[in-house]
Parts: sequence; structure tokens; C-alpha cells
Amino acid sequence: MRYRRLGRTGLQVSELGFGTGSMGGLMVKGEYREMVETVARSVELGVNYFDTARDYGDGRSESNLGAVLRELKADVYVGTKVRLAASEMEHIEKAVIESVESSLRCLKRDYVDLIQLHNPIGVQRQPDRGYVGVDDLEPVFLAFEALQRKGEIRHWGITCLGETEALRQAVDLQRGHTLQTCYNLLNPSALYRVPDEFPFQDYGRLIDRVSGNDVGVIAIRVLAGGALSGTSCRHPNADPDLPPIGTGRTYAEDVELARKFTFLVRRGYAGNLAEAAIRFAISNTAISTALVGFSSLEQLNQAAEAVATGPLPREALRQITEETWKLYSRR
Repeated sequence: MRYRRLGRTGLQVSELGFGTGSMGGLMVKGEYREMVETVARSVELGVNYFDTARDYGDGRSESNLGAVLRELKADVYVGTKVRLAASEMEHIEKAVIESVESSLRCLKRDYVDLIQLHNPIGVQRQPDRGYVGVDDLEPVFLAFEALQRKGEIRHWGITCLGETEALRQAVDLQRGHTLQTCYNLLNPSALYRVPDEFPFQDYGRLIDRVSGNDVGVIAIRVLAGGALSGTSCRHPNADPDLPPIGTGRTYAEDVELARKFTFLVRRGYAGNLAEAAIRFAISNTAISTALVGFSSLEQLNQAAEAVATGPLPREALRQITEETWKLYSRR
């Protein structure tokens, strides 16, 4: 396992991060001994960043992760998240502090290494959609700073989902230490320019936008919720009805589009599509860690093998760019 600096946090995090949400589902729906075995194997492989959230499985992810890490006495970094309900948006600072302290109780930890705002961000607040407004970020940040002073969090950041203009404004505030953003073969727009005809949300090269501010970047949806496996089959632990983020209207549409990138396998750049997708995510050094959600020990081992193989070669990346423009410019 190789490690990269998570921006100005100074933390050296594994290129492969362990996602614990419903997408993979292991840490929400799996058998406890399977969780222990898989987390133990990930630590053995050198994975040292574990990502959870208060709303993953209504708290089950945090509780299970905390229990497993205690049992293993694992010395790893843990990040979790805050998602404000519509009813909490009138008292944001209080709600953020209460959420983090609830997370600490679930995890049974004195502090977390990273806390991130989980709500999508709009130019204006949209409570019915769960969106906070750009103006709501200030009380969120004040709460994070208060929690940092208390020693309950070490570092903090935001999830860059929502309206692109609002996300630009959010990252331009130059507050916080990290951002996590959707980044994958189907939608690489957080880092690369895409055609004008691009049919999905254009994240406007947000990663470049923070490049001079030493912000740690966490890539999410690296496998597009599993679609970049190239199959519609879902593991029993995985969420069976996963809504796409930043891509097609349905999971089936994403799978169909993902198959357009099997040329990477045919041309010998990767053994399978999932390997290609994971290696694509770590091919740019602007990415500190690429989160993958696991359903099983087998999936963890496969992801670790992909990361160990290293970034895709430059020629493969050139062909990805070329094929992307051909694909989307025809639409």
C-alpha cells in the first residue's frame, strides 16, 4: 500500500480508503464476523482510512465500525459526517455539535480524525431537498472549529455534492482541510474538462480549484456505485436500489455506459473494468485517497490488488480522454 498526504491535515492516508456505507453494505448489513475479517484484512494490507457517516444504516455503520476497530485494536484514521435535517437548519451550530457527539458515542471514540458536512450544497437553502445554502456554511464551520478546540475532531471539510456554482463558492471560502467529490470514469469532471454536450453534472474541475490551497481530496463514487464493475448484479449486502450521483438516471443506465470503457480491458491496460476504474481514480496525484465501498472480503482483496498494480499508464489515460470526448460529443 502506498500513502499520500491528505492536504494540510498532514495525515498520510492509504491510496485505498475503506467506505462503510450502504453502497457496499458490508458494515451495515453484513455478518459481524465477516466485518471483523474484512477490516482485519484491510489493516493487514495497509488500509488506514475508514469513512463512515451518521446516517449510514441509521447509525449501524458507525456502531459496527467502532466495535470492530476496538476488537482489533486497530490504529487507523476514522472520518465521519454530519447531515442536517430540514428541522435542524434553524439552529445549525447546535445541531452539528449534537450530531458529532452522537457519532462519537456510536463509534465509542474520544475523537474522529475527520468530520465532513454531508448535505448537498445549493446557492440557496432548499430544506425539502436536504440542501444547505452557501450562507449556511459559516455556522457549520464555526461548529467544526468549536469541536476542534474541544479535541473531539482533528480536521474537517465538506462533501462537494449539490449545485456546481454553489460548490465553487464553497471551495472558494478556503475554509476546512478536505473535500470529497464524485470522481470516476463516467464523470471525471471534478478534475478534467468535459465536452459541452456532457450529459451529466459538470463539477467544473473543483479539484483544480483548490489545488493551491493544500486541501486534501477524497474521491467518492469511484466505481459509480458498482456500475463500473460492468454488471447489474448486486451483492446481497449491497443496497439493491442505489440512486446514481452525477451520472445517469438509473443504475442500469450507468452499467450500460460503463461497458463503453471495457476497451481498457481489451487493450490490456487492466484485467477487468473495476480494476481499471480504481486505478483511474488513483492516477492523478491530486487525489489523496479513493474510497471504495465493500460488500465482501473478496471485493476488498480485488480492490487492494488493483491499487497495488498502480496508476494506469499515460497512454491509457490519453485514450480514456479521447474516448470520453468521442462518447459524449456524439450525444
